[in-house]
Amino acid sequence: MSNGSEPSSANAHRWQALLAASSGDRAAAAALGLVCDPVQHWRWSRPPSEASVDGLQDLWSLYLPFLPIDGSADRSCIIGHLGQSLDGCIATHVGDACFVTGPENITHLHRMRALADAVIVGAGTVAVDDPKLTTRLVPGPSPVRVVLDPDARVPSDRQVFTDGRAPTLLFRRPTSVRPTGVRPTGVRPTSDRGGEDGDAAVGYGDAELIEVPEGSASAARFDLAAVVDALRVRGLRRLFVEGGGVTVSRFLQQGLLDRLQITVAPLIIGSGRRGVTLPATERLADALRPAHRLYRMGEDVLFDCALQTDTANRDGLP
Repeated sequence: MSNGSEPSSANAHRWQALLAASSGDRAAAAALGLVCDPVQHWRWSRPPSEASVDGLQDLWSLYLPFLPIDGSADRSCIIGHLGQSLDGCIATHVGDACFVTGPENITHLHRMRALADAVIVGAGTVAVDDPKLTTRLVPGPSPVRVVLDPDARVPSDRQVFTDGRAPTLLFRRPTSVRPTGVRPTGVRPTSDRGGEDGDAAVGYGDAELIEVPEGSASAARFDLAAVVDALRVRGLRRLFVEGGGVTVSRFLQQGLLDRLQITVAPLIIGSGRRGVTLPATERLADALRPAHRLYRMGEDVLFDCALQTDTANRDGLP
């Protein structure tokens, strides 16, 4: 089965269809074989030639739930992703995570960025990994970059603040120390990805600071629903939570994820940093058992889990 990592003509064709649908050009998408039916299901009018193999789904159906549908302007679609080892680790005990998963999954992350309005990461990911969070491995736009830094601990020299390649929003708690030059902004409606230009932030590039309230003790440091609301008002509704494990877990714990993608690599790390971390469950009957599909990513396998009932029903999952 193809993993779509390197463009055959068929892969390039399907990716262009997804980009057209993502941008709202349904006519162009339909001409390329991707249509949205009357009940708001995206589907391929010409199914991919690669059928399901050994229970693994065709790659290109993985991206359909992230495409815009009519009537979705008042809600967000939020997808989280983690890449982990067979024993559930996303990094070694000292934080080395380059790279747990293979190149096909890295390409997948860039596709998700291109389809997203915003990519969300936590403070630890930015502080340790210094990611660009732009779309580079596939054609397509780069998303707005969102950094969740409740305690003002991310250094100002990280690439998301200095490279100027995409807008960056910096979320803090009102009680945290404000970095020099970064001024808090109100939430301003906008219809495009980047929003209107904010005030230049001396020392943090063009980042805009947005202050949101603290969450409850059980929900940890941020009221993430307030973050989602602030992004939605700015026209940013398709949200990709790329990491790290703490951030994805908090979105999951607060019930905000529509889907969770976990890519499992054939690797055993041992005593490493865990991926999903949630409050302890005493009974397996109380554990989450989401409806899911499997996708091959080179040597890795991606579990695409539907976490909301309406999402699972729409996708025809059991």
